[in-house]
Amino acid sequence: MKIIFALLPALAGSAFATASYPPKPADLTTPVQQRIAINGPNAVSIGWNTYQKLDRPCVEYGTSSDALTLEACSSLSTTYATSRTYSNTVLVTGLTPATTYYYKIVSTNSSIEHFFSPRVAGDQTPFAMNAVIDMGVYGADGYTIGMDERKRDTIPLVDPSLNHTTINQLANTINDYEFIVHPGDFAYADDWYLKPKNLLDGENAFQAILENFYSQLSPIAGRKAYMASPGNHEAACQEIPHTTGLCPAGQKNFTDFMTRFGDTLSTAFPSTSPVEAAKVNANKARLLSKPPFWYSFEYGMVHFTMINTETDFDDAPDGPGGSAGLDSGPFGVPNQQIEFLEADFASVDRTVTPWLIIGGHRPWYTTGGSGCDPCQAAFEPLLYKYGVDLAIFGHVHNSQRFQPVYNNSADPNGLKDPKAPMYIVAGGAGNIEGLSAVGSNLSYNAFAYADDFSYAKISILNANNLQVDFIKSATGEDLDTSVLYKSHTEQFVVQ
Repeated sequence: MKIIFALLPALAGSAFATASYPPKPADLTTPVQQRIAINGPNAVSIGWNTYQKLDRPCVEYGTSSDALTLEACSSLSTTYATSRTYSNTVLVTGLTPATTYYYKIVSTNSSIEHFFSPRVAGDQTPFAMNAVIDMGVYGADGYTIGMDERKRDTIPLVDPSLNHTTINQLANTINDYEFIVHPGDFAYADDWYLKPKNLLDGENAFQAILENFYSQLSPIAGRKAYMASPGNHEAACQEIPHTTGLCPAGQKNFTDFMTRFGDTLSTAFPSTSPVEAAKVNANKARLLSKPPFWYSFEYGMVHFTMINTETDFDDAPDGPGGSAGLDSGPFGVPNQQIEFLEADFASVDRTVTPWLIIGGHRPWYTTGGSGCDPCQAAFEPLLYKYGVDLAIFGHVHNSQRFQPVYNNSADPNGLKDPKAPMYIVAGGAGNIEGLSAVGSNLSYNAFAYADDFSYAKISILNANNLQVDFIKSATGEDLDTSVLYKSHTEQFVVQ
């Protein structure tokens, strides 16, 4: 395999190259690969790609589709060595909370879309979010499943030849959730070599997979805030250990992931707590944050923190000398991510945001094999100390739910006011590598499913009850339902 990679630079661009790029639009300013993210209190970012650099990316917006009277612009239009496209980002601020806004990316070939502005911290309105992880491209460079092509609401039609069962279900239920979290593994561009047609042009095959996947995702990500963090499949042009040096410039060290999401995601929100220490810690967290790798945001009753399980902690698997051999990062100074988490968790006032939820890629609790031991050593003590309620992971390609657990022992309270976090794995969204067998079970595992593609829906019912549903992508069937009760009697949890 190493010999194949060594030959790729010479073979790239040859007459035999068959990378499955989507066609370029006639108007190279046409927006593609659209994505929205929660960027701050009363603020969202709108990102998109174009096939030429924009001098001044702009978005027109307003609360009526007939009156887009406001405009936001930026100078953010960036690319990297092997990309055909430029990533553009505009920040839209001063939004009225929990309000439908209509927007149009300024181009001679764009349409009016809409989004729901973020709820303010402390809003007690129930809402749901989806956790969709380990989701890859569909079609020539991915996998194929025939599925109902009908859509609900005004979601743009996804080309039936590229129909993805999970994306399809997200479209069918678009009004049932308010945002999506996706902690790692997008597109699976680094698996380009699994398709023989790509072997003579790996560089272009990698980029083609990214273009196709983010176009397939855009009907969802251009409507709902799409909150990302890294996984191992974002690291380099392939995942064969110690071969990253053979990757072309632009296809190593999380380059596409940083270019695509680095300007769209939040840092950490200022605290709305009346307690001064919370404000100080929130400001410290903001200074230590490193989006898109680690950051946090607040939405209604939830404080959500994204962690980076790939680099920037002791023995990180994708870091220099790590077990994956991908030689990536670091992206902060020593201990920066851990110090961020300490400050961020300490800032959470449970009278404002009672639920503390984290998202990361590699789990340390999983059926059918060993989890990420360095991740557990780095992060689990902090999750327990500050009373994290729910931890969402992927990496293992199936769906799993665990009883609240700490230090490999189940919390005796179960789902009734545990001190330990509840853990789920939502890695079954679908990709070229297929599903992972459930394998041998663990005593504190409550649910495991690997028969078909699936994802998780997390519903914040009120300040004390949170519901997790695992959804079968093909049918919308509820595979498993659980409700976590937390009393949340302490304003600041330290245990």
